[in-house]
Amino acid sequence: MRTIERILRVSLSTLALFAAMAAIGCGGGGASASSTGSGQQQASAPVVTTTSALNGAVIVALTTSTSGATIYYTTDGSTPTTSSMAYEAPFLVASNITVNAIAAGSGTSASSVTSHSFSPSIASGTLVWSDEFANSTGANAQPAAATWTYDAGAGGWGNSELETYCAWNSSVSPCSASNPNAYVGTDGYLHIAAQQPSAGVYTSARMKTQGLFSFQYGRLEIRAQVPEQQGLWPAGWLMGNNIVTANWPACGEMDVLERVNAASTPDWNEGSVHGTGFTGTNLGAIYDFASGQTAAGWHTYGMIWQKGSVAYYIDDPSKPYATYTPSSLSGLGGAVWPFDSGPSFILLNLAVGGSWPGSPNSSTAFPAQMLVDYVRIYTN
Repeated sequence: MRTIERILRVSLSTLALFAAMAAIGCGGGGASASSTGSGQQQASAPVVTTTSALNGAVIVALTTSTSGATIYYTTDGSTPTTSSMAYEAPFLVASNITVNAIAAGSGTSASSVTSHSFSPSIASGTLVWSDEFANSTGANAQPAAATWTYDAGAGGWGNSELETYCAWNSSVSPCSASNPNAYVGTDGYLHIAAQQPSAGVYTSARMKTQGLFSFQYGRLEIRAQVPEQQGLWPAGWLMGNNIVTANWPACGEMDVLERVNAASTPDWNEGSVHGTGFTGTNLGAIYDFASGQTAAGWHTYGMIWQKGSVAYYIDDPSKPYATYTPSSLSGLGGAVWPFDSGPSFILLNLAVGGSWPGSPNSSTAFPAQMLVDYVRIYTN
């Protein structure tokens, strides 16, 4: 959707003073860093842990015991530095790569390099991760807490939107824990519901995997059906993990599923990309559904993400309707291709109102629901 590290140097004499203080019981310290010949503490080397995904793929997490340290890593076998990408979230590994990582922080020197090689040798087109939104509880259930978190609050979200986004179990007005805006139904679908609890007041949900799960490269599919009414804005999209440091749009945004308002003839979806120097309508393409089809029916919204390329399709991965590459930025002053800089996280939401669709009107019925059957990732 359209939206220094400072190193403290301690003299040897100061270290001697600290040692003397510790000797008389006035000192303390953790075992999270070791001393170096320069007198600085060295950050503890990162630890690599993995959890199984699907068909040999794993989800990789990086941690360090040094408080406040940042982990920097590479996946191409090169030696990481503090200019390498910063670790922000667990990421999917479904190809043969070597992860090299260091930790560094204020008051510490860089750790030694941790290296871990992965050789899953997974065939092209293999399903390697998914959320199928299964629910056998007999009641509406919380979406997987290990995968999904939420944006919450109001304020327009940079688009003059009208809704308040509600997290799971939130009872902060106007949200209602007893009437959630996002849940997995007993029908096995994710429901994202836009509601109108009172006149002029709207609630909805914006789910995301930020900080919990991310991936770089692969074929993403979101099978969904969306509401088509005035003032509604459903979307399935991605943003770069580095949004916490690079901000938007430098982090990059890839919009896989996005449309607004009531159905038209032909009905449509827009696939677009955004980054520094190309936001708004610079790089977007409209897909027209076949005669008799609308976005209100079930469709598979897909993205094929490869190094130097982002392509979109609907229902048939062999027929992309839009492909973007760094050459697509030609003629856009100051444009920078961000989609090879690191992993991205997934977002699913249903906005109400905003600068693109305009406001709901008397024809807009609430509650309105976006249904998602699954989110899947395959190898390229």
